[in-house]
Amino acid sequence: MHRSLLTTAAVFLSVSLLQAQVPAPKAEAQSDSKAELVSVEKIWDKAPHSAFTDLTRFKNLFYCCFREGDASTKGDGTIRMLVSATGKTWVEHVTVSEPGLDLRDPKLIVTPDEKRLYLLCEGVSATLGRQPRYATSMDGKVWTPLQKLLSKGDWLWRATINPEDKRFYGASFNIHPSSGGPAPEKEWSLKTYASTDGSVWQLSSIMKVEGQPGETTIRFLKNGTALALVSRQGGDRKGMIGTAKAPYRDWTWAPTGIPIGGPNIIELPDGKVIAGSRGFGKTPGPHMVLYTMTSTGLTPLLELPSAGDCSYPGLYFDDGLLHVTYYSSHEGKSAIYYARVKVK
Repeated sequence: MHRSLLTTAAVFLSVSLLQAQVPAPKAEAQSDSKAELVSVEKIWDKAPHSAFTDLTRFKNLFYCCFREGDASTKGDGTIRMLVSATGKTWVEHVTVSEPGLDLRDPKLIVTPDEKRLYLLCEGVSATLGRQPRYATSMDGKVWTPLQKLLSKGDWLWRATINPEDKRFYGASFNIHPSSGGPAPEKEWSLKTYASTDGSVWQLSSIMKVEGQPGETTIRFLKNGTALALVSRQGGDRKGMIGTAKAPYRDWTWAPTGIPIGGPNIIELPDGKVIAGSRGFGKTPGPHMVLYTMTSTGLTPLLELPSAGDCSYPGLYFDDGLLHVTYYSSHEGKSAIYYARVKVK
């Protein structure tokens, strides 16, 4: 696939934070949380470039998905899934691809009835632009053909289920909201969408974030609050935290004070909220960093073994441990890693 302006924009989204060098963030308040790295191992490195992970558990198996290709932004991208019963041994399970498309940023969601696994990704083409895609599976092995979502130019980066109404919610950013492309505009749009089944999405809110808002994760906390973590590629390039109450149309924003990339959020059973992102902590350069998170800030919790082109974690809590998948290039080429973390 030849490089285009759209592909160039994807480069900025994936690697721009690698150029930043910033001091460790000042915490909004002292956190008494501690984290212990129980184990970490490389689980995949067979492709020239493997990155952008997600993690869930479906029918008693862990599913780790990620993009693999010849390079971070060049050529077709294939989605690969690995499975494991306990996390100790991972095996190849299935790949999802479409000729002529770079399938990027795969995310996995278990449907509310727990009968289907839902795959969300972005399809990027030098000639056709970009548009979200989805597929579903009853067994995690056989998948429906990829179907398009929303409109050309949208990037529905992650979806999540609201436990209250059992609907899908997600935030989509668009790098050329006024012109329709192909060149990125000075300001990008960020909007939330909702769906009853993940196939038809309706506009839910306009997230008023300046500074080229991009990759965004939304989670619903036990108290019903929607919590969003937004990366930004313009302005000071530092992330934003958003909160909203039902019906999730009006958002309140607070700056993180630090740049982030590939953000993810999980609320633990005890109510702690943990975020994972490409970040900058005690060690110089970018790393896969876990943070404790509130509605107004991030506090560094733990740096996982990583460096350079890295992060984009999948997070899942099971059997008293936080399970984390991520990618990193600290041992050479980009590869997929799996870590188990004890949060105290």
